[in-house]
Amino acid sequence: MKNRLILGISLLILFSTFISQKKITINKFKIEEIKIENNNILEDRELIKAFSFLYNKNIIFLNSYKIKNEIDQKSFIEKIEIKKIFPNKLVIKVFEKEAIAILIDKKKNKFYLGKKIDLIQYRKIPKYENLPIVEGEQKNFKTLFENLIKINFPTEQIQIYRHFKINRWDIEMKNKKILKLPVENYTDSLISFMSIKEKTNFEKYKIFDYRVNNQLILK
Repeated sequence: MKNRLILGISLLILFSTFISQKKITINKFKIEEIKIENNNILEDRELIKAFSFLYNKNIIFLNSYKIKNEIDQKSFIEKIEIKKIFPNKLVIKVFEKEAIAILIDKKKNKFYLGKKIDLIQYRKIPKYENLPIVEGEQKNFKTLFENLIKINFPTEQIQIYRHFKINRWDIEMKNKKILKLPVENYTDSLISFMSIKEKTNFEKYKIFDYRVNNQLILK
């Protein structure tokens, strides 16, 4: 009986020591410090706040994919890379989205549009204050923009894209020339405009109206 009691006490002490050491080991690898790198638009303090949910997480089991899924899809964060500095520090390299336009929807909400025509939360950023304006909806603009890229239209010269309820677009260039596109087959009109826009005969005209099939009305 005495031997059993001694054995039981010994096992209890051993088990308690094991549990205690396990807790110490787990606590040792909890994240206590986060450092941000490679950000240009977003500020460090803003990103630290965005990643604050990582504090006290076990550093061993973290990965970039799971962390990215926790970030607002409309933020400027495109992707991240993480570097683990054991025992308790994370270095997060941030890759930011590039905005190509400012969208104003029918409710007058403002968003930036990324290269993938994804919505990005709007804020005043000096770097992007001269971006073209899109007056319309994200889905409609995506189709138009993809068609512009296919024909190598000089999108860098566009100032405003205006969408109308009948599902057609006006495009205003930075030189104030306006293209009034038809509802259908508007790529033909865009190609036509590219072929004549630099010609001297057309310099005086401000409006290039392609809305009537097979006609160009100049004003």
